[in-house]
Amino acid sequence: MPGPGGAVLGKRWRRRRRVVRAAGGIVVREGAVLLVHRPKYDDWTFPKGKADAGEADADCALREVWEETGHRCVLGRELGWTRYRDSRGRPKVVRWWLMSVAGGEFAPNREVDEIRWATPAEAVQLLSHERDRPLLDLL
Repeated sequence: MPGPGGAVLGKRWRRRRRVVRAAGGIVVREGAVLLVHRPKYDDWTFPKGKADAGEADADCALREVWEETGHRCVLGRELGWTRYRDSRGRPKVVRWWLMSVAGGEFAPNREVDEIRWATPAEAVQLLSHERDRPLLDLL
């Protein structure tokens, strides 16, 4: 692959520069939003995760919400995206959808040990990452 100045760059460079594709849900119920606590990072965020190869972003969002929270959801409108560097320094883009709960029940798992339903005002205080807060304005 030609790089800066036409140089051919190796696979290592391409891997480090590849954007990580992810998707998630802003799950709402009776005026509250669903937050997840991830013990690995000790943070509060919205449910999300990396897309599998060939997986549509909307399908990824529904799958990740189900895997992390146990809730089967109905997809609503797309809210937008966030962009940041992940914990390994790779560029990451997360697409977000509004969702409502259709069923299911939370059980702690290896990724998420706790969930919390919070009003948007409470969520602003609980969310660990500044990049998550503007999503609340899109509800």
